[in-house]
Amino acid sequence: MNTAKRGRPPKQPRNFEDTKQALLLAGMAILTERGFNTVGIDVILKRVGVPKGSFYHYFKNKDDFGLQVIQYYDQYFCAKLRRCFNSEPEMPLMGLKRFVDEAVDGMQKYRFTRGCLIGNFGQEMPILSETFKQPLTDCLQHWTELLAANLRQAQSIGQINNSIDCDAQAEYFWIGWEGAILSAKVMQSALPMHKFANGFFAQLTSPNMPINTPYKS
Repeated sequence: MNTAKRGRPPKQPRNFEDTKQALLLAGMAILTERGFNTVGIDVILKRVGVPKGSFYHYFKNKDDFGLQVIQYYDQYFCAKLRRCFNSEPEMPLMGLKRFVDEAVDGMQKYRFTRGCLIGNFGQEMPILSETFKQPLTDCLQHWTELLAANLRQAQSIGQINNSIDCDAQAEYFWIGWEGAILSAKVMQSALPMHKFANGFFAQLTSPNMPINTPYKS
């Protein structure tokens, strides 16, 4: 007689690294929608299915968790930028356009509830521990370096004007892009992102080297 129990098979326990990664991924998803100070650890633990007592096996405290989420997000975002920028090696600005397109698609997919995790933390900086300042600054610096390299590549083939300061323009992009994302969340519309992208590309692009913009406004 078969005495095997019916129903769902027992869950396979995660190992240490798998559970930690699951917590970091849940943190990324939740904190791109909500503020760090307004989200309790219980919300993240419930998403992953980890008991509260286990949290401190992986992180010293909530701030340590937040700092590791920032680091994890930076790695993810830098990989995304490299993928986009390398997608059109002969037309580097098309790689930047792909990044913009994917960002707009993502905002619309999540009905403008998600934005940039680093921007979200930045808005809370006045009430965060000082230990968050440098990691957030480092993220923006990493992104700026990647974009500056992309712009220099575009400049080397004549896709943008030779007079452009690529480092300064890369810094300008992220300053404006973070503002455009915030405005898009407020307006529940991709229009601010389109407008900023239009303006940014317009100031870079040589008249004889269009990149199939502008975006619809």
